[in-house]
Amino acid sequence: MNFWETITGSDLTRQYKAFEARAEALPADYRAAWEQIKGHLSPYADFTGRNLMPILDGALGLLEETAADGQSVHEVLGDDIAGFCAALAGGEGARSYRDRWREQLNRNVAKKLGRLGG
Repeated sequence: MNFWETITGSDLTRQYKAFEARAEALPADYRAAWEQIKGHLSPYADFTGRNLMPILDGALGLLEETAADGQSVHEVLGDDIAGFCAALAGGEGARSYRDRWREQLNRNVAKKLGRLGG
């Protein structure tokens, strides 16, 4: 990956399109699960989403393998796709970008209040 691809994100676009092409080969119930997985993982993305690419690749690989084995989506993911995604992203209660921004805002406000009050 060169500097220009990193700055523009064209490498991510290319990789994401490859994921979507792979997902199109899945059965319909697996494609629906793929859409849910993408939606549930998006809150765990950093600013660029680059941190999710290996996680999405692994999740799609799991779906591909289990579809090839003839297992149902329910057998693989269970009823709790959101919980499955939270576990993939670092466990239940993993910090999302919102949590990091909230903590940063709280620190900045505390600094400003400390300067005003002290």
